[in-house]
Amino acid sequence: MSSFAVSGARLGVVRPGGGGSARSGAERRSAVDLPSLLFRRKDSFSLLISGVGFASAGTVLSCAGAPGKVLVPGGGNDDLLSSAEPAVDAPEQPEESKIHEVKPVVEEEAASAAAEASMMVDTEDKNEPSKAVKGSAKTGTNGLTKGAKQTVVEEKPRVIPPPGDGQRIYQIDPMLEDYRSHLDYRYSEYKRIRAAIDEHEGGLDAFSRGYEKLGFSRSAEGITYREWAPGAHSAALVGDFNNWNPNADTMTRNEYGVWEIFLPNNADGSPAIPHGSRVKIRMDTPSGVKDSIPAWIKFSVQAPGEIPYNGIYYDPPEEEKYVFKHPQPRRPKSLRIYESHIGMSSPEPKINTYANFRDEVLPRIKRLGYNAVQIMAIQEHSYYASFGYHVTNFFAPSSRFGTPEDLKSLIDRAHELGLLVLMDIVHSHASNNTLDGLNGFDGTDTHYFHGGPRGHHWMWDSRLFNYGSWEVLRFLLSNARWWLEEYKFDGFRFDGVTSMMYTHHGLQVAFTGNYSEYFGFATDVDAVVYLMLVNDLIHGLYPEAVAIGEDVSGMPTFCIPVQDGGVGFDYRLHMAVADKWIELLKQSDESWEMGDIVHTLTNRRWSEKCVTYAESHDQALVGDKTIAFWLMDKDMYDFMALDRPSTPRIDRGIALHKMIRLITMGLGGEGYLNFMGNEFGHPEWIDFPRGPQSLPNGSVIPGNNNSFDKCRRRFDLGDADYLRYRGMQEFDEAMQHLEEKYEFMTSEHQYVSRKHEEDKVIIFERGDLVFVFNFHWSNSYFDYRVGCLKPGKYKVVLDSDDGLFGGFSRLDHDAEYFTADWPHDNRPCSFSVYAPSRTAVVYALTED
Repeated sequence: MSSFAVSGARLGVVRPGGGGSARSGAERRSAVDLPSLLFRRKDSFSLLISGVGFASAGTVLSCAGAPGKVLVPGGGNDDLLSSAEPAVDAPEQPEESKIHEVKPVVEEEAASAAAEASMMVDTEDKNEPSKAVKGSAKTGTNGLTKGAKQTVVEEKPRVIPPPGDGQRIYQIDPMLEDYRSHLDYRYSEYKRIRAAIDEHEGGLDAFSRGYEKLGFSRSAEGITYREWAPGAHSAALVGDFNNWNPNADTMTRNEYGVWEIFLPNNADGSPAIPHGSRVKIRMDTPSGVKDSIPAWIKFSVQAPGEIPYNGIYYDPPEEEKYVFKHPQPRRPKSLRIYESHIGMSSPEPKINTYANFRDEVLPRIKRLGYNAVQIMAIQEHSYYASFGYHVTNFFAPSSRFGTPEDLKSLIDRAHELGLLVLMDIVHSHASNNTLDGLNGFDGTDTHYFHGGPRGHHWMWDSRLFNYGSWEVLRFLLSNARWWLEEYKFDGFRFDGVTSMMYTHHGLQVAFTGNYSEYFGFATDVDAVVYLMLVNDLIHGLYPEAVAIGEDVSGMPTFCIPVQDGGVGFDYRLHMAVADKWIELLKQSDESWEMGDIVHTLTNRRWSEKCVTYAESHDQALVGDKTIAFWLMDKDMYDFMALDRPSTPRIDRGIALHKMIRLITMGLGGEGYLNFMGNEFGHPEWIDFPRGPQSLPNGSVIPGNNNSFDKCRRRFDLGDADYLRYRGMQEFDEAMQHLEEKYEFMTSEHQYVSRKHEEDKVIIFERGDLVFVFNFHWSNSYFDYRVGCLKPGKYKVVLDSDDGLFGGFSRLDHDAEYFTADWPHDNRPCSFSVYAPSRTAVVYALTED
């Protein structure tokens, strides 16, 4: 999918056969074939600190800002803000629940920490663009009510460690020695930028607090507004507060291109800009006079019936600010992620809200057994159908779903349930929108982005950041910290990292695993250094936070700590697995090769953790198919009711749907991800509401009458006990709880003992569990010998053929399986089982 701008609005262009998202399919490639020995598990298988150029853009940008008042969406609605006592009862937390121990803040420690933070924030240098103004606020914005009684999480010291020597990567992977010159250069650039930040900004901690000085900050005396716009000739702050008069509040520019104005309080002590009112910055630029939403705006809304968005001065009174009540959970050993989109999370054809998601969806996620929720489309995006990937306002949570306080309430409720909340953050590109976003913000092509072709992503039709710009680093690092600090997110899934790390963006490139593909002239070292810096920031200041990178290339060192010479992510999103399943589903399962399946699932780098998935939101987009629809197609509309006869296609589809998901979790990585609704085989694709779209060549692509019918999740199908969807959902729930109990995804012991092409059988061990998959379409095997490491008694702990899961109940779950000293498949022990066709069974070693 691509898109283009018309008068500042974002419009999507659906390519033939493409998806409904601006990023549909852009990074989906075939599996990277890594060297087979080095990366099997042991027992199983230049940045310049200089001014930004001010090249003139070719178009005259339109002005906006008619007078009038815009109220904050949801303002005055008690339902959206009354989150202290959610309607849905929270399950009781067990005593052994893995959450932080909380204790009162020791006054001396708090005072010391505050003094240290103050010193770092106050650190100034002649090279710092944004100077402090008398009376400007220097306190952090953590969203907690001032003066309220608080508890804090006992945590490791929030200190960003100094750079290491970056040499351990050569011990981990000796094959990197041949690319030492590139990797040592990369690390030297990282160390150079760290040193420059320390020298000129007072350290990465202070540097990442840009939101405390840029944008709007409020002190006891008034409001200060600062904006970096070096290309502008003049600037004025306009809004409802001054009747949009460009001559009322003109701004002054310093030598670094930062515009500034201070607005003292009114005579009665009230702020000069009322909370919830509209604001913009009017600039005379090389491309003409234009009104822009402030780059650091904290909230942005679209008035009913209008196309452009409006920046909102968001500073609610203390009594309206949400107070976090629950500690953030500890990072679990293994991640089971429920990927979600707030807007489409209702069974009803509408845009859902943060509040409804909090009360209705979060308890479902907890019940299903997931321990983390990953939320898409949080950063404001003016084009809904971009799936949140064409960001216009990086610091603003999407107003479609409610207020910032509603989002905080949602996150706090998730923490109460023991769920991590991960944000799908977009730092890989930005919306092409010139009216609502950063594109052409100061009238130049090179403000936040590279100029010319390098600054434009030809497939996504979006702008590409210049990671070699000092102020871009400040903006993006501060943005990552803002979401962790202000909203208490527990980490990120970084979108489009492959696009960032290579100048070709991973497009039309088939990564084969040859190291020269990763370390050469096609590598964007500036972008990789930024990723190292942001991972330094995340893991230094928020030790429990999770960083997942969406990388299809399989870059070596991606998930190795920065101090050791790596990029620093905790997990790589293992994207090749989902592509492999789509490839196989286009064939008959009679032609599936067991070795091919195992190779794809286990083909990852030793010591670098992966989050794997059978399907994510990408496979659910319009123009594509979910796994369930590939398997069962139109039969899903007529034969999913239990009071009607099934069909061979339905029986096959339900059986394989369960097996595909379990083997993906069992072999694919140390974390697992599922897009909401796919756990029960959601029958339809996602199609965002859209009208007809006119292309530059004059042709018109028909829309869907702006319908929300395909932009929702039919959770009612998975809950209906009279439909076969219920059994698929029950199996997914059992699968999650099995992993929760045995933690097999992170077990040190992994061994694939059988990949039998004729029998269509795969057998492997993870931890104390033995997984037996019989993919044969008709053959069931009696007395099938299964090798294992540990002797003893085994019992069935999960059976995809269970009647509860829509199966045929061909196994006796009370049966006990005793091992014999009979070596089999290179294992010292073995036992015999009945392996029904198209069935996955998990056996656990028991002591009773």
